[in-house]
Amino acid sequence: MSVAVKLYHSSVFLVIFTSFVYNHLYVKLRPDDTLMTYKGYGGKFKYLTFWYFIIQTVYFGLCVANDFCGTNVRPSDKGQRCRLQRWRDNFLATVVFPVGMFVVLTFWGIYAVDRELVYPKELDKIIPSWLNHIMHTTILPFLLIDKFLVYHQYPSRKIGFATLLSLALLYLSWILWVAFYANIWVYPILKVLNPHQKAVFIMAMLVFFMCLYLLGEFINKAFWGKERNHLQAQKKKSS
Repeated sequence: MSVAVKLYHSSVFLVIFTSFVYNHLYVKLRPDDTLMTYKGYGGKFKYLTFWYFIIQTVYFGLCVANDFCGTNVRPSDKGQRCRLQRWRDNFLATVVFPVGMFVVLTFWGIYAVDRELVYPKELDKIIPSWLNHIMHTTILPFLLIDKFLVYHQYPSRKIGFATLLSLALLYLSWILWVAFYANIWVYPILKVLNPHQKAVFIMAMLVFFMCLYLLGEFINKAFWGKERNHLQAQKKKSS
């Protein structure tokens, strides 16, 4: 593993972790009543962005640990990946990349149509614009640079889809419970849709999740096509 990749993972992890701590303390220490969006049942854990902030922090922490304590074996190296590298690769493929892309694309897509449906103007008083971009914009370049610099071996699609759908259904169950128990629709867009529209919207988002997994797989193939060919050749020899 090159020094450049180690520095990249370490610096990104530091940026994300620092922003995570700042966001938490900033919201906790503000004395005014403009933070009602973060209060009430579920607190910040109502929001997928906050979930993803934790996921991203864990992922880059895992990357740093693997860079210094694990392996970074590619199929052309003809070595065995350690358990830490396998965890890193599977976590990136099945959770980190598709959920990160989902956060960026859905947030800015809905924002472009009507920001009040996803990020009301009153939140500008709470969250600095630079922190908003760290939470909803910088995810994309971080993920693409990571995919370009580091080879990640994808699991089978069966495992990938099962893991991603399990996480999506877990979060869906959570926000529906919040709506039922506390009468809070986490995202304003769900509040304005009628029941049939909600069902169609949710199904469309689940399909979108699956497409983002395939997009990650495609990008991985585009960046690391030769390594994938080596892997397929190894599988043929072993079969």
